Amino acid sequence: MLRLPAVSRSLFPTAITKGGAAAAANNGRTAATAAASNLVEVFVDGTPVMVEPGTTVLQACEKVGMQIPRFCYHERLSVAGNCRMCLVEIEKVPKPVAACAMPVMKGWNILTNSDKTRKAREGVMEFLLANHPLDCPICDQGGECDLQDQSMQFGSDRSRFTEGKRAVEDKNIGPLIKTIMTRCIQCTRCVRFASEIAGVEDLGTTGRGNDLQIGTYVEKMFMSELSGNVIDICPVGALTSKPYAFTARPWETRKTESIDVLDALGSNIVVTTRGGEVMRILPRINEDINEEWISDKTRFAYDGLKRQRLTQPMVKNESGQLVPTTWEDALTRAAGALQGVEGNDVAAVVGGLVDAEALVSLKDLLNRLNSDNLCTEEAFPMDGAGSDLRSNYLLNTGIAGIEEADLLLLVGTNPRYEAPLFNARIRKGWLHNELQVALVGKKVDLSYTYEHLGESAKVLQEIVSGTHPFSQVLAKATHPVVVVGSSCLQKEDGAAIMAAVSTIAQNARISSGVEETWKVLNVLHRVASQVAALDLGYKPGVEAIRKNPPKLLFLLGADAGCISRQDLPKDSFIIYQGHHGDVGAPMADIILPGAAYTEKCSTYVNTEGRAQQTKVAVTAPGMAREDWRIIRAISELAGVALPYDTLDEVRDRLAEVSPNLVRYDDVEEANYFKQANELSKAVNQDVLTGSLVPPQLTVKDFYMTGKRTRAQASVSISERAALRSLQSGRALQLEPADVVKDKSHVMYEGKHIHFSEVDNKPLCSYSPKLCKQRRLNGYAFCIRHVLEDKTAPFKQCEYVAKYNSQRCTNPIPKSEDRRYCNSHLQVLGFIPKKERKKKHDALEDMRSRAHLESVALNITVPSLALKASNGLDELPPSPPCTRLLPLPDGELLDPFAFYED
Repeated sequence: MLRLPAVSRSLFPTAITKGGAAAAANNGRTAATAAASNLVEVFVDGTPVMVEPGTTVLQACEKVGMQIPRFCYHERLSVAGNCRMCLVEIEKVPKPVAACAMPVMKGWNILTNSDKTRKAREGVMEFLLANHPLDCPICDQGGECDLQDQSMQFGSDRSRFTEGKRAVEDKNIGPLIKTIMTRCIQCTRCVRFASEIAGVEDLGTTGRGNDLQIGTYVEKMFMSELSGNVIDICPVGALTSKPYAFTARPWETRKTESIDVLDALGSNIVVTTRGGEVMRILPRINEDINEEWISDKTRFAYDGLKRQRLTQPMVKNESGQLVPTTWEDALTRAAGALQGVEGNDVAAVVGGLVDAEALVSLKDLLNRLNSDNLCTEEAFPMDGAGSDLRSNYLLNTGIAGIEEADLLLLVGTNPRYEAPLFNARIRKGWLHNELQVALVGKKVDLSYTYEHLGESAKVLQEIVSGTHPFSQVLAKATHPVVVVGSSCLQKEDGAAIMAAVSTIAQNARISSGVEETWKVLNVLHRVASQVAALDLGYKPGVEAIRKNPPKLLFLLGADAGCISRQDLPKDSFIIYQGHHGDVGAPMADIILPGAAYTEKCSTYVNTEGRAQQTKVAVTAPGMAREDWRIIRAISELAGVALPYDTLDEVRDRLAEVSPNLVRYDDVEEANYFKQANELSKAVNQDVLTGSLVPPQLTVKDFYMTGKRTRAQASVSISERAALRSLQSGRALQLEPADVVKDKSHVMYEGKHIHFSEVDNKPLCSYSPKLCKQRRLNGYAFCIRHVLEDKTAPFKQCEYVAKYNSQRCTNPIPKSEDRRYCNSHLQVLGFIPKKERKKKHDALEDMRSRAHLESVALNITVPSLALKASNGLDELPPSPPCTRLLPLPDGELLDPFAFYED
């Protein structure tokens, strides 16, 4: 929609005359008239609408509220125009046009419901359903299928196709996405998503016409951290979720809008539940954060909510073993331990999944005990401005704002795996807005090209001093952005790195001449609770606790292993509160079970400072309770009761401490960049020469981060599959395989093993569709394809047939000094031929019998054979699992004949 320029009085001086005001108003109207004159008027079913030049027919129809059916078109993907479902009639145009690809022309009258349009849609739908299988009762897409909905609304009630439907072999693209490619309608949405959004060229089309297929060409895993999104954009049931397969129907489930907490972006999600169990996680549209995508870790980590959960309070007995107990006993012991400590004798460490309500409750509890030892597991440099200035630890440009940048400098981070959707935004700007990207740190595999400036932090000092060639590039940028990863700020020279990055950002702002509202300095966090903890006054890192070990340590979801028993006195007392018993729970004296993010209404703040809420989707398992309620109960028993009893009262307390925490879906702008840069000059500027290596380098590191993903089954499977795909090459030689009785497809190193229908022995893995030969003993391939490997302990027979000039493929052991196989040594006369034993011929035996001679005469005439007496009726019926005809007396069994005993 075109935004007309609005003229404000603040743009003009106060002493402006009436004539000047009138002239300014006229100028504003002139500009608005000029902008409106560029619009094109078209008609949709007779309704006039003004659209911009270049608008497609489909977009013009949607502007007046007319929905056009489509399969291949997607708002965030390029136009393909290959499903033809969006055909509409244009008045005075002889043929229907594809609405998704055709730009409008002035004066067009678009007819969306004419007879020609309806007939075209029915024809397209008939073609689509000609090869589509009747899988609706067993398809996981049932109830959410675009093909179902549109065939009911726009299709016909009968088909003229009576030919057999084609079948396509299913592709194995990993443990997360299930493929039933016979259902595919070749809309190519998945191909375009992989190429344009995910940035991996794994999917494509092969073949033409009726043989067109979508796949990976060679069988491999779809190696992308955003691969699960093809499930959502697939309009049919060709691509579905493997963990969700055959578990629930959409109409059986309840949907709850929430947010994700597995990274610092706060992606908007929909939690689908049934009977108190989370069935799946789907994305929710939010243009400012995740658009309509989510990462694979967000999508598939939900079954970790059902594994390794803490469901009841536990305390250590006399023998040092954790045993279940009641809430009264656990809370009384915890309160008694808190009553005996005060000041520096008590400290708390919070993890990366803690909500703001629990953070402020724990802070108030320790403050009432005269303690300020509140720390986060994630460290952050406190020298200089530290966390006192909010702009020093936020992603100030914003997630969506990165699309407007023309130059991006990444420092010590791998956004592809630390924040996949932020990386997708970077790729979007790189693809459409010619964004230039440079990286300081370990060279990583991003989904776009970038200039690698070096691995050492010394490069930052060179850019600050202007001696590095990139300094000139940075000075010419009009909208520069600098993003530093939180992991590199946790090093010993983190303060010096932050000071250098702050100076680079400030110099880039001055040289670019950009407006004051544009933010250059950005910090990309990795955990969901860090920004809220810093807003509430928590100290980043646990260095203060290591220097002054407390007598009582309260671990609130702290499972990173930053504090161990060896760091504390022998008589120290540890209280652990969380929802997964990972690293912190085994060393605790008291365990208090908390609720996960799908089981409570809580507040989280993402890396750009946006406060968002989770909603209650399911009840907490067992005796688990919300974190802030547990802390409130402990405070009352300890004699320092907190002044709030309800969630609204806790949020009122949040508003007192940090008002931005309750301004939901709003970003509180942070400034004072210049003051932060001045304070950073007092920091020791010496940096270490080591490489800036982010903690997540490959897709294997991406899947196994956080306690909930480590407890999750499908993510663990994905991690193992990714590790196999990353291994160089595929092993050719296998262990000798016995006969497999199960004919179902099994897996070896990510490859399907197909078995013979005759004897269940494994077939050659070279190409199951083309090669049906049995495997050579101990190998994954048949003789022919084993011989293609030069390292195989065989050589090929040199005999060449005269009639077709084909060379023999029989193997000869390299240890034997001969050129031909045994068969062709016999053919060439080097060794005598062996007489083959004649097989038993049942028909010949029949001819030898006097009472069956008539069968030989009538065998070529079926009608006569049915009428003539041939003696077969006199034979007794054969019992099951026996040969058809009895053998003559005294004749031995033929070992080469296929008889069943």
